Amino acid sequence: MTIPLVDLKAQYRAIQSEIDGAIQQVLESGHFVLGPNVQELEQEVAAYLGVKHAIGVASGTDALIIALESLGIGAGDEVIVPSYTFFATAEAVLQVGARPVFVDIEPDTYCLDVQQVTEQLTPSTKAVIPVHMYGHPASMGPLLELAGTHGLKVIEDNAQAMGAEYDGRKTGSLGDAGCLSFFPSKNLGAYGDGGMVVTNDAETYERARMLRTHGWREKYFPETTGHNSRLDELQAAILRVKLNYLDVWNQRRREVAAQYKEQLSDLGIGVPYEASSVKHVFHLFVVRLRQRDEVIQILREKGIGSAIYYPQPLHLTKPCQFLGLKEGDLAVTEQMSRETLAIPVYPEMSDQQVQEVVAALEGAMVGSETQP
Repeated sequence: MTIPLVDLKAQYRAIQSEIDGAIQQVLESGHFVLGPNVQELEQEVAAYLGVKHAIGVASGTDALIIALESLGIGAGDEVIVPSYTFFATAEAVLQVGARPVFVDIEPDTYCLDVQQVTEQLTPSTKAVIPVHMYGHPASMGPLLELAGTHGLKVIEDNAQAMGAEYDGRKTGSLGDAGCLSFFPSKNLGAYGDGGMVVTNDAETYERARMLRTHGWREKYFPETTGHNSRLDELQAAILRVKLNYLDVWNQRRREVAAQYKEQLSDLGIGVPYEASSVKHVFHLFVVRLRQRDEVIQILREKGIGSAIYYPQPLHLTKPCQFLGLKEGDLAVTEQMSRETLAIPVYPEMSDQQVQEVVAALEGAMVGSETQP
C-alpha cells in the first residue's frame, strides 16, 4: 500500500461537490480579486480565531512581511526568531531591512526557548516571532509577559497551527499580529498560495490593508509604498468551504497522532510531546531517529511517504551567514535538523493506513538498527 505524506486528492474527493460549486460560483460572478468571498472569509476567520480583524494576502510569507511593516519594524531593528523553522520566518525579517536574531528551541515542543529570548535582548530588539511548530503552540504566556515588560511586538507565525489552542485561546490571536498560511498542505489549505494577517489592533489592521494593495487607502491614491499581495476569490471560496471542516479534520489528526504515539513509543522512537496547557493540531507528525537516512530509504521502498523538516538550521543558511553564527552555536536546533522526520498524518487516513505506517517503521527500525 502506498501512503503519501499528505493526500490532498482524498480530501478533495470527500468535499468535491461543495468545492466544485464554490469554484463555479466564482467563475460565474466574474469577480476574481478581493471580492465578496475574500471579505466573507476574513470575517469568518476572524470569528473563528476570536480576533477583530483579518486581512487576506497572497501568501504566508507576505503575511509575515506585511505584519512586520504594519507594526513599524524596519532597518536598524532586531527581531528574535527561532532557527528551527521554514526560511520565510527569517526571510521576512530580512525583507523589511531588520536583523534576525536566532535563538534555540525547546527539545520537546520544537518551539523557541523563551529563556534564550531573554538572553538575546538588546536595545535594538523590537519584536519576537514565535513559531507554533508542527501545530504545537509556543510558550505564549511567558513570552507575552516578557514582551510586555520590554515593549516588544509579538508576531505569531501560525502557518502550521490553524486551530491550535494555548490556554483555551486560538493561536494567532494572542500576539500583536498573527500570520496564517493557506499553502495547500496546511491544515486549512487552498489550491494555490494564500495567507492572512490577523490582529485586534485597528491601526495595525488599517496599515496592513493599505500595504497589501500598493499603499492605497483609496484606490489610485497611494499613501505609502506597499505590495501587490491580494488573496484571490477562487482561493477564498475554496477556503470558506474548508473552514467548515477544520475542527473535524484537526480532531482526526489528533486521533491519528494518538495511535502513532501509543504504538511508536513501544518501538523506542521519539514521538511528539503535547504540553498540558495546549491543543496540538499535528500539521505534521514528526519523530526522532538517529539513523534517519536509512529509515527514509526503507520507508520509501515500502511506499511510505516521509520528509525532513528542516534539514538546515536557518542560522547556517547562506543568506544568514553574515550574522556570524556557526555550527555548534544552537545545539538543540542542529540536533533536531539531523534527527527529525515527518511521517504521514492527514484527516483522511484510515486506521489501517496508520497500522501500515507503524509496521513499516517497525521494520525500518530493525533493518537500520536505529536507536532513539
